Amino acid sequence: MTRVTEILQQLVRIPSENIPPGGCEQQVQQHIAHFLEGLGLHPTLYALEEVEGLQQHPLYWPHRHYMGRPNLVAKIKGTGGGKSLILSGHIDTVPKGSLPWHKDPFGAEIENNRMYGRGACDMKSGIAVALSVLERLTHEGTRLKGDLIFESIVDEEFGGVNGTLAGRVRGDLADAAIITEPSSLRICPAQRGGRLLHLTFTNPADIFVQDHSARTVIDSVANFLTNLPRLAALRKQQAPPHQHYRHTADPVPVSVTNISTNVWGWSEPITVPSSCKIELFLQSMPGESEAEVLAQFQQWLTDIGEQPSIETPIRWLPGSAIEADHPLITTLAASAQQTLGAPPLVQGIEAPCDMYVFHHYNVPAVLWGATGANMHAPDEWVDVTSLDQAAATLYDFVQQWCGRQS
Repeated sequence: MTRVTEILQQLVRIPSENIPPGGCEQQVQQHIAHFLEGLGLHPTLYALEEVEGLQQHPLYWPHRHYMGRPNLVAKIKGTGGGKSLILSGHIDTVPKGSLPWHKDPFGAEIENNRMYGRGACDMKSGIAVALSVLERLTHEGTRLKGDLIFESIVDEEFGGVNGTLAGRVRGDLADAAIITEPSSLRICPAQRGGRLLHLTFTNPADIFVQDHSARTVIDSVANFLTNLPRLAALRKQQAPPHQHYRHTADPVPVSVTNISTNVWGWSEPITVPSSCKIELFLQSMPGESEAEVLAQFQQWLTDIGEQPSIETPIRWLPGSAIEADHPLITTLAASAQQTLGAPPLVQGIEAPCDMYVFHHYNVPAVLWGATGANMHAPDEWVDVTSLDQAAATLYDFVQQWCGRQS
C-alpha cells in the first residue's frame, strides 16, 4: 500500500458529512492538523465567523452555520524568487444517504484496486494527494522558492462555498491554485454553473370527486415531464458554446434529481395527491448569467401552461474558466505527461464546484485529481493507482511552479 493510500484510508474512516445547515468536519480537520504538525508545519484552524468581512461579501450564502466547522490552512514559506501556489480541497462530504451500501461507507475497504467509502473520491482523495506531496517535500528537505499554501476547507457540498470564500477574504491568495477534486487525471480549467430549483405543483384532489375530468396535480406533473426534453433542447441551443466543453454532447444538462408526493405505505389512505415536489437542476456554461437561465426557464413554463411555486434552496453557482494556454495549464500538463507517459486531456469539469471563487479573486485555478465513481451515491470509490499518479504529477508540478532552491 502506498503512502497516499494510507493517508486516504485514515481520512475516509473519520466521517465529515455535510448536512445543511450544519456539518461535522471538526474531527477530521483536527486529524489533518495533527498530521501537519508531525511534518513540522504550523497549521491554523480558524472559525469562519472570525473572518472579518466574510458575511458582508456579495458571494456569501447566509443559510448555513459553522459551529465546530473550522477551516484549516498551513504554509511552507518559500525562500524567495518563485511563484506561489495554493493546494485547495474541501473536507466535507455529502451524507452516506439512506440507500443501501454493499461496502462500509466509512470502512475504506480496498478491493480490485478500488477504495470504497463516502468521500473516498469526492474529495478526500484530493486532500490525501496534497498531504502526501507536503509530506514528501518535508521529508526530503526540499526548499521551494515560492510559498506553498495548503488548505482544507469546510462546506463545499450542497453549494456551500463559504469555506472557500473565507480563505480568500482572509487573505490566503497566490499566483495560482490547484483544486485537487477528482478529475479522472484530466486538467480541468473550467466548471459548469448551475441553479437548483424546488418546484411544487398543487391542485385540490380527491379520489372520490364526481367530476373525474377535473385536472389533478398528476396531470400537471405529466405535462411538465413530457415537455422537459423541449427545455433541454432550448438550453442546449441557446447556451453560449465554450472551448472547454467541446468534448460533451450535452454541455448544459437539465436534470430531475428528485420527485416526491404522497407517503408510500399502508399507513396512508389511498388518494390522488394534492401536491408534488420536483427537484430540478439547470446547468450553465461559463459566461451565462442566472437571470438569463431563469428567464428562459420561466418562459418555457409559461409556454407549457404550468406555474408551480418555485424555491431556490442553495446559491446560484456561476460557470467559470481560464484560457487553455495559461501557463498554469501548460506547466501542469508537462508534469502530467512525465507521469502518465501521454499528454493529459484538458477539459471542463462536468459539474459546478467552488473554483469560481478563485477566478473571482483573479487567482488562476484548475482542477486536478484522481479517478473514481459513484460520487454522491452508494459505494463511492476511487482508483488507487490514479491516486499515485495524481500525487506524482502534483509533486513534480509544485517544484516546477514554485521553483526548487538548489
